[in-house]
Amino acid sequence: MNCLVTGGAGFIGSNLTKALLTSGHTVRILDNFSTGRRGNLGPYQERVELIEGDLRSYHIVHEAVRDIEVVFHQGALPSVPRSINDPITTNQVNVEGTLNILDAAKGSGVRRVIYASSSSIYGENPTLPKQEDMTPLPISPYAVAKLAGEKYCQAFTRSFGLETVGLRYFNVFGAGQDPKSQYAAVIPLFITAFLDGGRIQIHGDGEQSRDFTYIDNVVQANLKAAVAEGAAGEVFNVACGERTSLNQILDYLRKVTEVDVDLEYGPDRPGDVKHSLADISKARDILDYNPTVSAQEGLRRSVTWYRTSRKQ
Repeated sequence: MNCLVTGGAGFIGSNLTKALLTSGHTVRILDNFSTGRRGNLGPYQERVELIEGDLRSYHIVHEAVRDIEVVFHQGALPSVPRSINDPITTNQVNVEGTLNILDAAKGSGVRRVIYASSSSIYGENPTLPKQEDMTPLPISPYAVAKLAGEKYCQAFTRSFGLETVGLRYFNVFGAGQDPKSQYAAVIPLFITAFLDGGRIQIHGDGEQSRDFTYIDNVVQANLKAAVAEGAAGEVFNVACGERTSLNQILDYLRKVTEVDVDLEYGPDRPGDVKHSLADISKARDILDYNPTVSAQEGLRRSVTWYRTSRKQ
């Protein structure tokens, strides 16, 4: 396949790029490096075609989708806290950028667009586990933008016949995730704090829980979504189907690193939900998705990677 990976220099995008190249596919990357890093592409950098540009540029996006069969639309401005601080830019990149991708794809012979959505769209809906047919109740601008992207995808499938598949990611983590970003995800922050022997600040009481999903599972879901029959116009939860609290994560890291750290609990963070757990039966049935790396095994692999990377 000729593939376009938007945000291909980011954490998820670069892991997906490596998997596509390993499987023999041709990859073009569109990235403006606002959050992605060239170093993420590593030894694969010479094997991809790189277009450096912004999703908000209509002309750059149209150039990027030319002669492409499948678009893996990972590019976005991530982070709930970032969207609280700057909802306008979040909307511009995540909604207008997605609309640019879809509009370019429908006129360029693209067969399918795989859209990276988010579990945050479920928001304040208290029902667990989360099922794809539940009513979304997003509580952050980021979640609203991701939901809007889903709806645009489905509209383009129904109005223009463009095949689209939405993947609702649940708290993705793994080797290579940047702990230094202002809006870094919680697990790389925790791991590096344990390895450094530093203090960890926790929003809330630590009993909030997530369906933490190792990166290899997310890559698998994307590859299967590109070819699965009966998936066009649908959305799927991508997770492990198991719930882990932050305190449980901390306990496991304490054991695997054999290090203790100071913990500081504080107020809840605006825009966050208390609990999240996915029902992944729809993805199993239609995509043949089968998560192969548990949250605990993913944590072990991540700790090993961060330790090793510090020695290089």
